[in-house]
Amino acid sequence: MQFLTFIGFTALVAIISYYKTRNTEESSSDGYFLGGRSLTAGVIAGSLLLTNLSTEQVVGLNGAAYQSGLSVMVWETLAAIAMVVTAMFLLPRYLKGGLTTVPGFLAKRFDVTTKTLTSVLFLSGYVVVLLPVILYSGSLAISGMFDIPELLGVTHTQSIWICVWGIGIIGSIYAVFGGLKAVAVSDSINAVGLLIGGILIPIFGLMMIGDGSIMDGISTLTTENPDKFKSMGGPTDPVPFYTIFTGMMLVQLFYWGTNQQIIQRALGAKDLKEGQKGLLLASFIKILGPIIVVLPGIIAYHIFQGNLESADSAYPMLVKKVLPTAWVGFFAAVLFGAILSSFNSVLNSSVTLFGMDVYKQHINKDADEKTIVKYGKTFGVILAIASMFIAPLIANAGSLFAYLQEINGIYSIPIFSIIIVGYLTKHVPAIAAKIGLVSGCLLYIVSQFFMQPYFVTKALESAKASGVTDEAALALVEVQAYPHFLDIMAILFVLNVAIMLIIGKLKPRKEPFVQEYTEQVDITPWKYTKHVGVVICLLVLGVYIYFA
Repeated sequence: MQFLTFIGFTALVAIISYYKTRNTEESSSDGYFLGGRSLTAGVIAGSLLLTNLSTEQVVGLNGAAYQSGLSVMVWETLAAIAMVVTAMFLLPRYLKGGLTTVPGFLAKRFDVTTKTLTSVLFLSGYVVVLLPVILYSGSLAISGMFDIPELLGVTHTQSIWICVWGIGIIGSIYAVFGGLKAVAVSDSINAVGLLIGGILIPIFGLMMIGDGSIMDGISTLTTENPDKFKSMGGPTDPVPFYTIFTGMMLVQLFYWGTNQQIIQRALGAKDLKEGQKGLLLASFIKILGPIIVVLPGIIAYHIFQGNLESADSAYPMLVKKVLPTAWVGFFAAVLFGAILSSFNSVLNSSVTLFGMDVYKQHINKDADEKTIVKYGKTFGVILAIASMFIAPLIANAGSLFAYLQEINGIYSIPIFSIIIVGYLTKHVPAIAAKIGLVSGCLLYIVSQFFMQPYFVTKALESAKASGVTDEAALALVEVQAYPHFLDIMAILFVLNVAIMLIIGKLKPRKEPFVQEYTEQVDITPWKYTKHVGVVICLLVLGVYIYFA
């Protein structure tokens, strides 16, 4: 019965998406990649939320909360401020230039080589990190809820492979052959279901803890687990509080303001007003995100007494434990939609980047729009297959969410630094951007894959040789041995910007850069953007003060 409900709801969403998009003209590359620049605020907001609120968030962040408590909510709540900044500062500039991709701006501001390097970095990050993490976390959730190993008589590892390929194939069909319009419509439908289902999980969990009473459940949970309800992370937590003021905000601004997978939704807005309203609506709802992606992890810690073998299994195990049997199929379908959403959006962004920034620019400059879409789709299929082979290997990577965030730093900060310098300066030349990209990537790799292991291992060996055996003391030694990866991101961001500014001073552009208005989109701003933005920022501050 559960499985039939799952299949039925999934099929219903697919049919609605088909009928909503079948009359849409998507023969051109603009229609395929941007939904014909026709997305409204509601569709943008729903699409943004579901693109982000997928299993790498729901499973990974609840796993982090299972281990460390409320402090990890910073990944959700601080996103609201980043989205406000994007709506007020970045989106007007994107739409003014009529951009289809973020690297497209870099071609105008610097040169084509800079754009290509950035597109390749995005694509590399997608295939090696983001797509595999989405597939693996999704497979972990689906396998856990339906108990695939027992259902099919296979091992846990085999069930992950089966789910990865099932999700990957269906997601590829959606993204590669449907375009952004189809993805955005299905996102909007699934967003409603995910918000409803996501809120029901902690409600049922609290009712289980409180013997049918939500308020008693909250009281019991907070009384018996006070250490889990602190908004400010300590030095040994995954996100120490001070990192909010170092690299955390940079990561959020990159993700919500420059990451092609995310910002492509807003780039498809029919005008600036709709884009800004969509971003601000999504940012307001984002403040409520911890109810779905943090609180269940704490509830799981209480119910299972912290005895689960893997923290990343906390959410699917909780769903299976607290959700009434009749609801499991529905929620699995909604979660499946969220998995497809993230997978589709990344894959669609990859098709966009390859088609517009690589194929058209370097392989076939005379290609018409249909040819660009055709070869973009082919590339998307290849990328999807590669990610399906890589995804099951993430089981050996440790904490899912920590792995995703740390590895993303290889390309996120270098790209973000050259975009910021590109917008805020007029004389920094293209060579500075190229050096910033290469140096930022290499320095981060050297730092996190060579220097960090060396210093951490040396510090732990020294502590153990001195007779330190307590786990808490060793954990403190480990975090003090080398700066947090968010601190490293902040240091490298400042270093990158400094290098680019120095080069700009020594060898400036011959002509200052001036962004021209292409008039493709009405860029009249929404008159309440600043007012709503201030209210959202104050709400985020209030949440932190309350839980501090």
